[in-house]
Amino acid sequence: MGEEIDKIDFSGDDFIQFQQRLYEETSLLSEWFKTKKISSKKDVAGFELEVWIVDRNFNPVPINDAYLNKLNNDWVSPELSRFNIELNGLPEDLQGKALSRLHDSLEQSWRHCYKAANEFDASLVMIGTLPSVQENQLTLANMSRMKRYFALNREVFRQRNGKPLVLDINGHEHLKTTHYDVMLESATTSFQLHWQIPLSKAVRAYNASMIASAATVAVSANSPFLFGKDLWDETRIPLFEQSVQTGGFESAAFGPVRRVGFGSGYARQSLMELFQENLDHFPVLLPVSYESQINEMKNARLHNGTIWRWNRPLIGYDDNGTPHVRIEHRVISAGPTVVDGIANAAFYYGLVYYLTNIVDAPELELPFATARDNFYACAKHSLNAHVAWMGGEKGRMKQLLLQKLLPAAERGLHELDIDTGDVRLYMDIIRKRVETGQTGSVWQRQYIKKYQCDMQTLTAAYAEHQQTGEPVHSWSLHE
Repeated sequence: MGEEIDKIDFSGDDFIQFQQRLYEETSLLSEWFKTKKISSKKDVAGFELEVWIVDRNFNPVPINDAYLNKLNNDWVSPELSRFNIELNGLPEDLQGKALSRLHDSLEQSWRHCYKAANEFDASLVMIGTLPSVQENQLTLANMSRMKRYFALNREVFRQRNGKPLVLDINGHEHLKTTHYDVMLESATTSFQLHWQIPLSKAVRAYNASMIASAATVAVSANSPFLFGKDLWDETRIPLFEQSVQTGGFESAAFGPVRRVGFGSGYARQSLMELFQENLDHFPVLLPVSYESQINEMKNARLHNGTIWRWNRPLIGYDDNGTPHVRIEHRVISAGPTVVDGIANAAFYYGLVYYLTNIVDAPELELPFATARDNFYACAKHSLNAHVAWMGGEKGRMKQLLLQKLLPAAERGLHELDIDTGDVRLYMDIIRKRVETGQTGSVWQRQYIKKYQCDMQTLTAAYAEHQQTGEPVHSWSLHE
């Protein structure tokens, strides 16, 4: 979905030609998996951070086109709305001081982008859902000026037969509203982690990422408020799922599968199963005509980019042109600070590496339905969620983290040969966050409770704390 397209109006022939090429590319991809032509290079990390542009009153300001023109940086790109931009990090081999290098890269990019915003009398905020955003700001007038977004909006509603989207979220309060475009999606900003893995570990790592998602969403919760309502600890999750709500083929086995969601099951023998599911279950949204070679996988990659699993397999290429597999972990909220984000990354990489490499595959013991239920429970209640774990263990996520998952993540990082100082620094942040119980969501709720203020005031206070760079567990409630 990162590339621009050349038009927004598609003919029936466009869909037929794209589908045929998609079939051919999927067949070739299947052959690559079978003959092990996928890269064996292991453990490369990367990230994408989505952030908000706000004015001096901490309301979103739609200027990303002018801002990006001024910035002129290939590693910073537009997002769906003109309120948002995305910061991309250079890939790092996941060993040694990789976490520190990722931290330095993100910190430099963040500071550079933040300084550039000042030239527009604006600033940047990294947070899951911006408390001050209002629904009437999420309109096509504020969509980024890129054909791919307008085409996506048109095709989503064509497949919905023109039916409006109904947002219905029950949390601490209830929010129900009707929306007539896909711009609700732009209210969900995240810190997406990438992990390139060797083919031999791909299935285990993908399944481990799904199992770990409950824990990562619990420790990183940072979006309790939307349109003035107090909802889930991580409101991004139901918001995203409902903001582009369109299913797969009605005639497909087991009925239509959602384009945004936790997925339909664990991978069994190969991640090729996910790309085959893309072909078999999901109608094409953007039938773009590419002048490309079949081995570039342009159609398969674009189609995959319009299916938003919370853990999504990606096809990319090594520097020598060898195709590789990456897992994109889309669960973690943006913010509260750069160091919090890298700590979240450390926890994810460590826990998933541990689960991938233990002798008994955890997906054989923890049913997929349980992993899925854990995820949504933790999106709603974060550290206080009641979850089920391997060995028949049940209890609150906070206790599971302290007793088992944090030690497991630390062990995984050591097995990755991550620098001992990095492991101590970033995992200590996660441990203190869990022990204090102060996630970004908890701090926001406590601030509102103490000061009974409006959402602009909350956003201003959050942004002020964010600029200190201190991890969220240490934030006070003083104005």
